[in-house]
Amino acid sequence: MSTWIRETLHPDYAQSLRVDEMLYDSETDHQRLKVFQNATFGRVLTLDDVVQTTEGDNFIYHEMMTHLPILAHGAVNRVLIIGGGDGGMAREVLRHRSVAHVTMVEIDAGVVDFSRQYLPMLSQGAFDDPRLELVIADGADFIRSTKGGYDVIIVDSTDPIGPGEVLFTETFYGQAKRALTGDGILVTQNGVPFLQGEELHNTMRAFKALFVDATCYLATIPTYAGGPMAFGWGTDGAARATPLDVLQGRFDAAGIAPEYYTPAVHQAAFALPGYVSRLLP
Repeated sequence: MSTWIRETLHPDYAQSLRVDEMLYDSETDHQRLKVFQNATFGRVLTLDDVVQTTEGDNFIYHEMMTHLPILAHGAVNRVLIIGGGDGGMAREVLRHRSVAHVTMVEIDAGVVDFSRQYLPMLSQGAFDDPRLELVIADGADFIRSTKGGYDVIIVDSTDPIGPGEVLFTETFYGQAKRALTGDGILVTQNGVPFLQGEELHNTMRAFKALFVDATCYLATIPTYAGGPMAFGWGTDGAARATPLDVLQGRFDAAGIAPEYYTPAVHQAAFALPGYVSRLLP
């Protein structure tokens, strides 16, 4: 019989992925890392048996957390990524030639090391880009002490359990806002609202107290099962109102060729179903 990994992130719902070949299985100081091969999704990364990213569908998650705020802003120079040790987020940010500097703060050096070896298709050379500064540190500690000046901050966190829990607090969000430029944008991973509604509600409550424009947007990612995933959006600027023709112009000028993101998808992502809208304060 085939071996299956059963993800038990939710108390009353689970998904399983078949393990065609286990490529890596090891404990780090923070969590248990596995990389395995799956016929549909390619290489799959799990932390404590919770799916983090896959070779097959990671492009949706990474494109929507990077191109959307960068193109909405229109003049991004400095980007901060909290988490993202697999390198996929840095890969997409660095596609923008206009971005001069990216700081990536990852708590677990083991994630970076084995991602470079076992998941090179995710980073695609991003770790060797001279614009990338890799910092091995706790993201909450870093955000507390940084001088800031970031145009976009991307919180590519795990779920709010274990090492990632502190990245969902009001204190962390307040310190992240302090690290933004005046019209900077904070985007966050906020789970699947149908199954993790409280997580989104709590983040949006904090964002509403901090930002002039606080909402979320959606994308459907197959391995994050249970419906569309929500991404928190917070800014004091007017980036969300950027017209479609302006987004299209910026997109064309950037010269990128995403597999999921388009300017039209960008605008549509902010159209929320009723059950998601009701989770916002």
